[in-house]
Amino acid sequence: MKLSLLRTLWRPVLLTAYFAFAIAPILWVLAMSLKNSADVIATPPKFIFQPTLENYKAITVGLESYSTEALRPDFPRYFLNTLIIATSTVSVSLLLGTFAAYALARFSFRFKEDIAFTFLSFRFAPELMVILPLFVVFQKLHWIDTFAGLTVAYQLITLPFLIWVMRGFFESIPLEIEQAARVDGYTWWGVFRRVSLPLVRPGIAAVVILSFIAAWNNFIFAMILGGQETQPITLGILGFIGYERILWGQMAAATIICVIPELILAFCIQKYIVRGLTFGAVKG
Repeated sequence: MKLSLLRTLWRPVLLTAYFAFAIAPILWVLAMSLKNSADVIATPPKFIFQPTLENYKAITVGLESYSTEALRPDFPRYFLNTLIIATSTVSVSLLLGTFAAYALARFSFRFKEDIAFTFLSFRFAPELMVILPLFVVFQKLHWIDTFAGLTVAYQLITLPFLIWVMRGFFESIPLEIEQAARVDGYTWWGVFRRVSLPLVRPGIAAVVILSFIAAWNNFIFAMILGGQETQPITLGILGFIGYERILWGQMAAATIICVIPELILAFCIQKYIVRGLTFGAVKG
């Protein structure tokens, strides 16, 4: 009886423990964002406190400083910069990567596998290895501190991933379906647009959200190739670390706001993410 009960409960208990372990840091940061300055640095930590939205107000609309001058925070601009960079990066990667993935999946040409491995090798190389050559090239092209330059640089992160994942999705489509469409008179473009793309829509949703998260969270490229005009959230949060003090509450509030777009996007297309990540896992 006890053995049967243990077999029944071990999985829910294990999943609950893992969920608590994964969600604990987020809840801790959320609690910090709702505390005042004294409660944040209290020792021992205060688990019962009076919540306040002062930190969120400080980073969005500003608060009165000690010299009675209104502080206008730059965080909303950093948020907008990050949104522009991540959206443009994913859009360019999706446009280029989908065609490249389809070509690698369906067409036969010389050095096809070598080209595919070259794309994959971009993911092997650490960002620090390519950042200095990129800086020199971008400086000559006057792309430093521009949205276009960061969008191009971020392709090294999102484009190889998108090509390899989408290639697998296209290869999972039975070739007979596309051949039947060609018999009906469709060109390869018609087959691609009317047959293949609708079938891999769950996969597209999965790679879009994962690529968006990778671009949203990038730090190295933005730090070296960006500047004041294009500074994203990942660098903007460092502004709360000062010489005399660290604004823990405002940093926590900025972190919570930073993850909101990713959560919203994930929840909106979560059914497509599940289908996309398991797409083609089992072939009939």
